[in-house]
Amino acid sequence: MPTSILTPPVSSDIAESVLEFPDNRLLVDLCGPYDRNLADIEQKMGVQIIHRGNQLTVIGEDASRKAAVTVLQALYQRLEAGRGVEPGDIDRELRMGPAERAAGVVTGEQKELFKGSRVEVATRKKTVEPRTEAQKTYVQNLFDNELAFGIGPAGTGKTYLAVAVGVNMFISGHVDKIILSRPAVEAGERLGFLPGDMKDKVDPYMQPLYDALNDFLPGKMTAKLIEEKKIEIAPLAFMRGRTLSNAFCVLDEAQNATSMQMKMFLTRLGEGSRMVITGDRTQIDLPRGVSSGLQDAERLLKGIKKISFNYFTAKDVVRHPLVAAIIEAYEADGTI
Repeated sequence: MPTSILTPPVSSDIAESVLEFPDNRLLVDLCGPYDRNLADIEQKMGVQIIHRGNQLTVIGEDASRKAAVTVLQALYQRLEAGRGVEPGDIDRELRMGPAERAAGVVTGEQKELFKGSRVEVATRKKTVEPRTEAQKTYVQNLFDNELAFGIGPAGTGKTYLAVAVGVNMFISGHVDKIILSRPAVEAGERLGFLPGDMKDKVDPYMQPLYDALNDFLPGKMTAKLIEEKKIEIAPLAFMRGRTLSNAFCVLDEAQNATSMQMKMFLTRLGEGSRMVITGDRTQIDLPRGVSSGLQDAERLLKGIKKISFNYFTAKDVVRHPLVAAIIEAYEADGTI
């Protein structure tokens, strides 16, 4: 555990804190290659960090300096626990302030997934941790509720986190299969007839779901589970007439489902199953005059117990920082 020493102010507004780290090897990992991690924290928090021996000196205005010290201490504790520090981990610590880190612990059979106040979802290949408070609440609701909605712009982790929770519940034996679906709707252009059999035709629409799965499961394991029908990835139209029991079901891009399709999918819910509906109301690709099933479901189902609605904004975008800026620009314009 690093120790912190507050030194006299450099000026009336600027002060410095000195952090001493007992394990120099962990300090090297904290700083990153060529002190890349320190540079990232400096840029985003408006402080200066000087690395000398086993000490880091943080210089800046009081609030920024204290926040940077907290981030550095949290990252070092992560290393002490035997875990790595990746850019995503830094991003999470920068976004999650002390209040968010201390808020909310899930109870019940999923309690083991929450280490202290941290939300962690274990999969075969990696452990996934929400980076924002909205993501944290979303993951908690995925475990707590039989039906959950994730609504917000692209890049906020709606589908990624849902698939992670699905994989976790499958490998822990809470469900027998994972079913991933989305409407086969083109994004504003007509692709014409696609070559191959039915699988070849629909796979391009399903690729984002394959990408998420491949992040959490080894490739051979994914292929085997798909072959055994333990994981199903299919267009929404293929869901009619089925009862989805003991399954974790995800409907992605739900803004492109019609009202009838949405009702059809929601009423597939069987015993022992969970459903997650994700979508972005600003990216509806349905023909003009066709109402979005996501909007209708949001209007009709709010207030029903065991159904949660989770909302994301540009602040929750965890892709490239430019994605958040692009979303905010379009939202400010209001024409699209």
